[in-house]
Amino acid sequence: MYKLSFFIVLFALAFTACNAPESTPETKSAAVTEENPPADGFDAANSDEKAIALADLVMKAMGGRPAWDSTRFIEWDFFGARKLYWDKQTGRVRIHSEKDDYTVLMNINDMKGKVRKGGEEFSHPDSLSKYLQMGKEVWINDSYWLVMPFKLKDSGVRLTYAREDTTQTGQKADVLDLQFKNVGVTPNNRYEVYVDQEDHLVTQWNFFTNATDSMPRFSTPWDGYKQHGKIMLSSGRGNYQLSEIAVRESMADAAFESFDWTE
Repeated sequence: MYKLSFFIVLFALAFTACNAPESTPETKSAAVTEENPPADGFDAANSDEKAIALADLVMKAMGGRPAWDSTRFIEWDFFGARKLYWDKQTGRVRIHSEKDDYTVLMNINDMKGKVRKGGEEFSHPDSLSKYLQMGKEVWINDSYWLVMPFKLKDSGVRLTYAREDTTQTGQKADVLDLQFKNVGVTPNNRYEVYVDQEDHLVTQWNFFTNATDSMPRFSTPWDGYKQHGKIMLSSGRGNYQLSEIAVRESMADAAFESFDWTE
């Protein structure tokens, strides 16, 4: 959802009745939708039923809403640029960059935290506020590259069915058009999300800087899916890889409180 730099953007149920008709995404998702309610503020009025049904199938393929909701700690390395640890239940985040020599320890919900850069902890309120805001935007961006399939019905999202298409690798897919309404740092961005017609996993996304753009700024695959805890996560983004992905049930509080914490 953000400006591209170093490839960094800143910002099914089966029915088995005899002679049953072929299931559509809408019928397959009828019961799933009840298990995957939209977030408050999801733009349901301007989304369509087929797109919502596919979003529910994606959630199911990724492990299901209960599994996502119960996931606690997620960690990953963002293209070698920085390492992130996220306490999904409380909003605590640790962001550490060896390359740029900084560590942010903060809560993305209340924007409280502390920052150390070049061995020095910021104490001036203006500097601290600036870097905490940077940390929040980094987290928004980096987490979206990892967990976007779980966020298709987030607050402010408008989801519509675009077309059938094939990915860059020739896989048949249903394409969702994902736009934003008054949320995020760059709400004018748009995505096309390719959903595999067989396993309902996201297999590609196209990024548009502006919703009115006719051509995407870039397209990348989503591959390398693996089970992490109770959910599926994808690491492959074409020439770049999200690495060191892990889901944990517990982490030491020091990970989110101490600059000098090490695993």
